[in-house]
Amino acid sequence: MSERNYQFRERMLQVHKPGRRMPWAEKKDGQTEIDESWTVYVNDASDRVIYNAARDLEDYFAVSMGVCVGFAIGGEIPEKAIVYSVDSSLEENTYRLSVEEGRVALCGSDSRAAAQAGYFIEDLMNLDEGPFLTVGEVVRKPLYSPRMVHSGYGLDMFPEAHMRNIAHAGINALLIFVCDVDVTPHGYQDFNDLIYRAAEWGIDVYAYSYMYSRVYPEGEEGERYYEGTYGRLFERCPGFKGVIFVGESCEFPSRDTHTHGKLRRDNMDENGEYIIKDKPSPGWWPCYDYPIWLNMIKRIIRNHKPDADIVFWTYNWGYVEEKYRLELLRNIPTDVTLLVTYEMFEDVERDGVMNRTVDYTLFFEGPGKYFVSEAKLAKERGIKLYTMSNTGGLTWDVGVIPYEPAPYQWMRRYAGMRKAHDEWGLCGTMDSHHYGFYPSFISDLAKWAFHDPASDLEAVLRRLAVRDFSEETADRVLEAWKLFSDGIRMLISTNEDQYGPFRIGPSYPLLLFKKDGVVFPSVPYAPHGGNEICNPMYQYDLGSPEQIRKINYEIKCHTKVYELYDAGCVILEDVIPRIHESKRKEAGLMLNMCRFISNAARTTVNVKNWRLGKEELLSEDPAVRLRAAKRMEEIAARELENARGTIPLVEYDSRLGYEPSMEYMCDREHIEWKISVTEKVLREELAEYLK
Repeated sequence: MSERNYQFRERMLQVHKPGRRMPWAEKKDGQTEIDESWTVYVNDASDRVIYNAARDLEDYFAVSMGVCVGFAIGGEIPEKAIVYSVDSSLEENTYRLSVEEGRVALCGSDSRAAAQAGYFIEDLMNLDEGPFLTVGEVVRKPLYSPRMVHSGYGLDMFPEAHMRNIAHAGINALLIFVCDVDVTPHGYQDFNDLIYRAAEWGIDVYAYSYMYSRVYPEGEEGERYYEGTYGRLFERCPGFKGVIFVGESCEFPSRDTHTHGKLRRDNMDENGEYIIKDKPSPGWWPCYDYPIWLNMIKRIIRNHKPDADIVFWTYNWGYVEEKYRLELLRNIPTDVTLLVTYEMFEDVERDGVMNRTVDYTLFFEGPGKYFVSEAKLAKERGIKLYTMSNTGGLTWDVGVIPYEPAPYQWMRRYAGMRKAHDEWGLCGTMDSHHYGFYPSFISDLAKWAFHDPASDLEAVLRRLAVRDFSEETADRVLEAWKLFSDGIRMLISTNEDQYGPFRIGPSYPLLLFKKDGVVFPSVPYAPHGGNEICNPMYQYDLGSPEQIRKINYEIKCHTKVYELYDAGCVILEDVIPRIHESKRKEAGLMLNMCRFISNAARTTVNVKNWRLGKEELLSEDPAVRLRAAKRMEEIAARELENARGTIPLVEYDSRLGYEPSMEYMCDREHIEWKISVTEKVLREELAEYLK
């Protein structure tokens, strides 16, 4: 049955999956069983985080386990009880789970940690597929705090159920784009309302700054200007935990002569072309005067909120020679936080071909040299270190899917991050950008990876396969996940593809030489709609033999991507009919998504082959042009078939083809648009070369 656009949100509003208790699940030796004789107990209802977490646990038992436990506030603790409490002597962010025959104690260093203890026993019971807990004591502490995500429900949209799912995933901070007080790219939003609602679930809110910095940060004029922007923001919204600054969003008129000294938009003519082209904007260079700007902003914000977390992200100049980047970081104040992207700007050589990792990708697990260089300096200077890791489960490799089902590659990233935690003090993460967060078995795996004591992730992964499929099919599912992981490792990230066919998938058109008027259909409220961050005319420079070799190598690799995903899909097709009917819908969504990924890789291969054909159409030899045109006609036929075959996939799962900042870019409407545009190219342009 087809879903309407945005119907995936119904699934995202479901916090606890119904019917997780399986008929065959039994209590094991050394376990206690939670039944109707038990009560969830809190001392009082004034602590809203603990109260809400306890009510959430009561709901979990009813919905997922079919057990109606009691609920009590204050007074004598019942004989059989799950008891929430706070012990401030515990290490910060730590919780302790103690299980006895008739008592489960959920104790945290504060109410937020206690709430996480409750979410953890849900994880344990989900893995056991029944309301059973092993007698004993466990103490756990997260490696990273904060863990920050944007909304996956809709850009800057955080209904309560989405926040609850985020909290269950061990993620404790939201990111919201801020253009002004109570203004996002979508328009008005009550920031304080969001802050209040998030706090009730133990979640902080960070302002991701889109605010302009048009004045140099010195003197009375600078003081007045920034007091009127960031000072006013924190005066009116003091509940913000902190603010994220990244070059392209917070650039100012720098005096660094490596730049042209203007904001990027101020350096554009009426046609959107850059006026000064031989120097970068200040947002794309580690300007020597960023410390001046940062010190002024820091002081103004902390006049209103003394403990504000000022996060400085070096994303935009990771490409710059190391000496310039590190010189800047040697001069920033040490009481701010440094955020460094984990895998970007790395030159990865494979089969003699050099590939540079662009934002953001899982094909290279990381860390990159850029991250390592800045992490070491942060350690040396005593600066708090966060990383943009994408460990909510998604990157830009395929821009319109909910998550990447590549657990073995994710585990490689988790291992490197743990090493960075131990060696350089990595203590916080940005787990998603504006594609947001979608709960999945990958986010479950990350939660296990991001705690001490360390878990055997291979063993955890198999238990997740049993939970979501069955004991009998788990090993086969692991084989499929291994194929999907190998597929991601073959998916080479390039700007051409991330701003092209891999950004949106099989709705990407095949254009020849005419591009005027070709604009992706878009809704007016999409901040990055139309051609904003996806170019319908595939840009790939083939001006050298090295570039020809590179594109042919990418064709080979991306062909392997869809072959690996096809092979994994065959396994899932085989196992899904053999699992419990209550698990088939979720398993079917995974299979459907992996077919979409395969089709997106096919589109990318076809687009690259089409680009090679266009180069041959420029030949002076008529025979070469004719052969190229015939081959391109065949490419287009394959791609049109691929696009038509994708329509049932996006109709089965309305999350496919959607990205919060672009809205829909690969639903039925967009695929049919692509088909129409491509067929027009065949009729009106390519036909001329076939005569």
